[in-house]
Amino acid sequence: MLLGRSRFTHRQHKMSSLLKVDNEIKTKVDAFRERITAEAEDLVANFFPKKLLELDHFLKEPIINIVELKEIHSDINLMVPDPILLSNLHDGLDAQNAKKRKLEDGDAEDKVTGTKVFVMPGGMMKSNGNLVDLIEKVKPEIRTLIEKCNTVKMWVQLLIPRIEDGNNFGVSIQEETVAELRTVEGEAASYLDQISRYYITRAKLVSKIAKYPHVEDYRRTVTEIDEKEYISLKIIVSELRNQYVALHDMILKNIEKIKRPRSSNAEALY
Repeated sequence: MLLGRSRFTHRQHKMSSLLKVDNEIKTKVDAFRERITAEAEDLVANFFPKKLLELDHFLKEPIINIVELKEIHSDINLMVPDPILLSNLHDGLDAQNAKKRKLEDGDAEDKVTGTKVFVMPGGMMKSNGNLVDLIEKVKPEIRTLIEKCNTVKMWVQLLIPRIEDGNNFGVSIQEETVAELRTVEGEAASYLDQISRYYITRAKLVSKIAKYPHVEDYRRTVTEIDEKEYISLKIIVSELRNQYVALHDMILKNIEKIKRPRSSNAEALY
């Protein structure tokens, strides 16, 4: 058995001699590993449970726990233009012909074509203030989850031992943990995309209202979009809380295999 151990040690020295690493760089890398380890362990043990409690409390606040959806509606202050009344068809044609002649006789720079767009009140159409306030509170939470998951993922990846035959059950647990952390990262990033799509969609609808203020469906669609975004934001906060719960629970239940994927079972063979 001692012969087997000596051969294993000899292989380690042989592998390390194949690649020369500067001692100063190695020292800095080791310090980085220690910093990541300390930070990640604190995240799992303390930050994750605290954050899930904070988000659970946030879900009960009035800003995200409204009773009626109409509370988050915002007015679109664009007046519907007065209809043009024509006494008869000939009067209408005469008016159009007169307008056409006027444009033809005028300077080129005075010619205006296309559909008129109404000037926005105050020079700008405001966003939905209620939703903007809520989004500004949710976005930092999304970013925090992405950053913390990235740190914990790096920690688990650094704990993965070198590839060997057999005794890889603990390694498979590490790999599943890394995969789950990567999935949470991706889902959180998709929440940011969803917020961007909301602003773009709403902007297009408001532009349509400015161009076609007499079409009521555009106005109603903006209201529907706002209500949908509110519901989506509440779901996002719930998902953030649930992801902290799931990650905290998963890592704690498997912490022994995550930190020591190849335990004393291999040593007992000698």
